[in-house]
Amino acid sequence: MTAGLALYFIERFDQTTESAAALASIFGWMNLFARGLGGFISDIMNVKSGMRGRLLWQSATMVAEGCSVIAFSKMQSLAGAIGMMVLFSLFVQTTEGSTYSIIPYVCPSATGSVAGIVGAGGNVGGVIFLLLIQRYSYEKGFVIMGFAVICSTALSFFMVFDGHAGLLCGSDANEVMAIRIQKNNVDGSEAAQAVETNITQKDDTNQTLALRSAVSNE
Repeated sequence: MTAGLALYFIERFDQTTESAAALASIFGWMNLFARGLGGFISDIMNVKSGMRGRLLWQSATMVAEGCSVIAFSKMQSLAGAIGMMVLFSLFVQTTEGSTYSIIPYVCPSATGSVAGIVGAGGNVGGVIFLLLIQRYSYEKGFVIMGFAVICSTALSFFMVFDGHAGLLCGSDANEVMAIRIQKNNVDGSEAAQAVETNITQKDDTNQTLALRSAVSNE
């Protein structure tokens, strides 16, 4: 992406190679805090809403990422393009942070392998983008990429992890509910209602006792 941005600044805004490279490097520098910020907010959403919260946050950042890259391609001034690039990079990195926060749930026994596959997928996306700007104009390449990101957000609605509620279906396992109640300091009546709802959906003696114990400690 950084290489593509440098070429874009040279062609669109007549920047020198040195100036374009310096401007494009801002995209990478956002990694210093934005990726961690994405994971941090995902953790907060997990405490509040479980996996459903993580998926909501990831979906929101992906939509924002797609919209910001489309807006970036429409900027007519250098200052506007730089500002939108910073915003675009912010959402790219926070999306990455939110994605890596979900990886441990995919296959707990092979977290490293899954993380490697996800990282490789990011590199593939970068190659595809460079192919797009070779075939089309920079503006059209960015627009296509933006809409691809927005459309891929729909996949989040079909992500379901064992023991965790998805965006559209499923419910948290009792032990997951117990952990959330303990971490979230849920009001007693609200926690009791959550317990009874979860028990009605799926009754397991040991898990139920653990969940009721968590509620009684609030």
